[in-house]
Amino acid sequence: MSAIARTRVAVVGGGIGGLATAGFLQRAGLDVTVYEQAAELAAVGAGVIVSPNAARLVRRLGRLERFQEEAVALEVGWELRRWENGQVLFAQRLGAECERLYGEQCYGAHRADLLDVLRGAISDSTIRLGTRCIAVRRRPGDVELTFADRSTATADVVVGADGVHSTVCEAVTAAGPPRFSGLCAYRCLVPADRAPSFAMRPVHTLWLGPNHHLVHYPISAGRYVNIVAIAPAHDWRVESWSAEGSMDDLRAEFAGWDTQLTDLLGTAERPGRWALLDRDPLPRWTNGPIALLGDAAHPMLPFFAQGAAQAIEDAVVLAGCLAANTSDPAAALNRYEQIRRPRATRLQLLSRGRHRTNNLPDGPEQQARDASFAREDPLTQNGWIFGHDAENGLATMPA
Repeated sequence: MSAIARTRVAVVGGGIGGLATAGFLQRAGLDVTVYEQAAELAAVGAGVIVSPNAARLVRRLGRLERFQEEAVALEVGWELRRWENGQVLFAQRLGAECERLYGEQCYGAHRADLLDVLRGAISDSTIRLGTRCIAVRRRPGDVELTFADRSTATADVVVGADGVHSTVCEAVTAAGPPRFSGLCAYRCLVPADRAPSFAMRPVHTLWLGPNHHLVHYPISAGRYVNIVAIAPAHDWRVESWSAEGSMDDLRAEFAGWDTQLTDLLGTAERPGRWALLDRDPLPRWTNGPIALLGDAAHPMLPFFAQGAAQAIEDAVVLAGCLAANTSDPAAALNRYEQIRRPRATRLQLLSRGRHRTNNLPDGPEQQARDASFAREDPLTQNGWIFGHDAENGLATMPA
């Protein structure tokens, strides 16, 4: 048996980051098991943006063609509209121009479709469902995981892809609990046969208003419109993919906005609603053979649409570092952290700052912001994000 095959990797969490990690680890020939607390990988959540920096990595897994069957390639991004009258403040062409610049397009997708695509990159035996990890303990020679049913497992390497409330994080750093941002997100899907035609365009639309903003774009091969509405949380403190909100509350938050938007909300039903949590950048992501990834390492407020993409970037770098140094997993994971932490931290902080910009009250500062859009070119200004090739970047960082 090869040295690579003897390196046992346990990934805690079967979300986007966890499944991407398993896919890249298996591609590299490592032995990996994913431990997911849910009894099944259900269609939780709603939409997700898959930008070129993530799409090229999905292609490397051999899964982009399958992904394209369900995703919607966006022709326009950052179509910014004024809340009260729908005035278009700015719109950026994507489509062929995005592909020309970065080699890939930008997509809107259902989170469940992306999960299904990533799961298709790994063997069924890789995933252990209904296994909620409650403790991680380093031992001489391995790491022990304890699950809610008191069963245990061991591995040479443990990767925490278990979200903002990460159990694995406790074995890496004393970060404490995440803090409440004061904001909540409503998420809902509108079937295409009920959605107004303007919302079915392959456009990533962002409505900006006082203390609120709302995003919508088509997903699932155009079968649905995904809506994400950000509003003050008031007394709402629930942070769960399964938490349900009230359509009356959602519509009340956007009462008085342009009728195109309120008509769209009028077609929606059963919104999810959850509090948005935030965390300062962690001082470390690794502790010997234990590493954090995705939201467990760098939870991002959703205002830069990079949470999923950064988790996938983490996955390919972590797998590459481990494959290059199976004899010293701690050193391999330290290299992963040194490569990934500066970039993810920068995006984490930019995402936090975008909230204030999006939600300015009407007045001089808002007017100056709107006027500045005419001078912007996000597609090229964000080249450091979209043009980044996380896998090829491994060659520039010494092993």
